[in-house]
Amino acid sequence: FDKSQSVFLFSLPFFIMKMIFQLTSVPSGGIMVSRDELNFYIMNLTHIEHLGIAVKSIEEALPYYEEVLGLKCYSVEEVADQKVKTAFFKVGQTKIELLEPTSEDSTIAKFIEKRGEGIHHIAFAVDGVADALAEVESKGVRLIDKAPRKGAEGLNIAFLHPKSTCSVLTELCEDPNKK
Repeated sequence: FDKSQSVFLFSLPFFIMKMIFQLTSVPSGGIMVSRDELNFYIMNLTHIEHLGIAVKSIEEALPYYEEVLGLKCYSVEEVADQKVKTAFFKVGQTKIELLEPTSEDSTIAKFIEKRGEGIHHIAFAVDGVADALAEVESKGVRLIDKAPRKGAEGLNIAFLHPKSTCSVLTELCEDPNKK
C-alpha cells in the first residue's frame, strides 16, 4: 500500500469506498456486498446441468436417443416423491433427462396431457441452491420450491415458476458432493 493508492481511494465517493471494503465472498462462490445495505448478490451459474424432456415411456424413447443420436443411457432411477422415472444421457458437460410419469396425478403426466411430450424444463447448476433461491426471490421471481429438496442423482434441486421466468420452467441444481 503506497501513497498513490491512498490518494486514489480518498478521491472515490464514500459509498464506492464502502462497497470496496465490504466485499466478502459467500459459501456459494458468489460475491456479496452487505446484503442489508445494498441487497446485491451475484448467483454463480456454472453450466446447464440438464434439459428435462417429458416422455410417455422411457422404453419407447430410448431407441431414438441411443440408436439415432448415438447416446448411451447411463442411469435410470425412480424418484418416488416426484412420481417420476428418469433416464440420463450425457452430451459433453450437459445431461439430457427423460422424465416418465409413474402416476396419472404426477406433474409430468399432467404436463404431457396438456402439452404433449417434449422439453419440460432447463436446469442450471449453481454453487448453492438455497442462496440462489433467496436471490431470485428477492428480485421478484416466484418460487415453486421455497427450499432445496432431493432430486434425481442425489442433487439438491429447486424449481422457479415459469410465470416468472419467461414461460420456461427453470430448475436450480447443486451437487452436494462438490462442496
